[in-house]
Amino acid sequence: MDAILALEDGTFFRGEAAGADGEARGEVVFNTSMTGYQEVLTDPSYAGQIVTMTCPEIGNYGVSPEDVESRAPQVAGFIIRDESPMASNWRAEMTLRDYLVANRIVAISDIDTRALTRQLRSGGVMRGVIATGSALDVQALVDRARAIPSMEGSDLVRGVTAQTAFDWPAEDPDEFGVAPERRPSRRLKIAAYDFGMKWNILRRLSAHGCDVRVYPATTPASELLATNPDGVFLSNGPGDPAPLSYAIDNARTLVASDVPVFGICLGHQVLGLAMGGSTFKLKFGHRGANHPVKKLATGKVEITAQNHGFAVDPASLPDDVEVTHLNLYDGTVEGLRHKSRPVFCVQYHPEASPGPHDADYLFDDFLTLIEEHSRG
Repeated sequence: MDAILALEDGTFFRGEAAGADGEARGEVVFNTSMTGYQEVLTDPSYAGQIVTMTCPEIGNYGVSPEDVESRAPQVAGFIIRDESPMASNWRAEMTLRDYLVANRIVAISDIDTRALTRQLRSGGVMRGVIATGSALDVQALVDRARAIPSMEGSDLVRGVTAQTAFDWPAEDPDEFGVAPERRPSRRLKIAAYDFGMKWNILRRLSAHGCDVRVYPATTPASELLATNPDGVFLSNGPGDPAPLSYAIDNARTLVASDVPVFGICLGHQVLGLAMGGSTFKLKFGHRGANHPVKKLATGKVEITAQNHGFAVDPASLPDDVEVTHLNLYDGTVEGLRHKSRPVFCVQYHPEASPGPHDADYLFDDFLTLIEEHSRG
């Protein structure tokens, strides 16, 4: 079946339908990972976005239920160059196309994703529409793309957060390669805000020796603190952090409470705002599994997994907040730490999935912070 991708600037691409029939609308972005398309599809941080995979062939190893990062695919739509017609993997239960159709994700293949990526790098991410069928009206699709609400100023977290609090089951630390010396002296109690959390974060926290209870994004901080957690975690999530006044207010309460706090991705941005900073939208964002980040205290470079379209402005930060990590591609802030409170955060994904595990030590840092704080 024919399909068309139309962008708000009038650019359009003709290709083949690679998923469900219908129409998808969202902000068109690109991800440079060579593997991990299933984790990308199910990452709630992509809510409201149509994701372009820059790797030319996608779907080779099919889809496995063991690789999902949430309850279902979260992307608004999917764009690939070549769709693999078969799944060559003993773990696979279905092909990528079957998975997209089953989950009603509209996708397009057989387009020049290299040209599309260059367009997005030059012009910035754009709103777009994928439509399937014959006799499609390109100008009508462009007009519909222009009518899509902007990502800036939109609260996308309410659409992906958990509806009720829940406990994550215990994971086997040996299965996750967490050596005994990296585990805390006792099981730690962690309260986690779900802004659109990837499940591998919960797997890693549990494997590192934590009992994790997950709370909806709008839960008052007082409710979390009333449970006397050893630490609080702020998760990743989609969209613009600035309109999330409830999350920012809760983060301010947590910072003032003196309970150890660790945030990643959107949680990092929310903490940056709560500690007095401001955020801005990147031209085309950071999405991939190979972004170099420099830890300023040691000069060591980590190769990291990233997925975000906003960043914290370092010039806006107060004197009691220090920058700990920088992105070596564009110099943007990748990590913050409060100088007098047990609070730190990073912009990237230490749990990866997909991606390298260079930054897994940050979970150790969080547990060490908790144990030092409890002794102090």
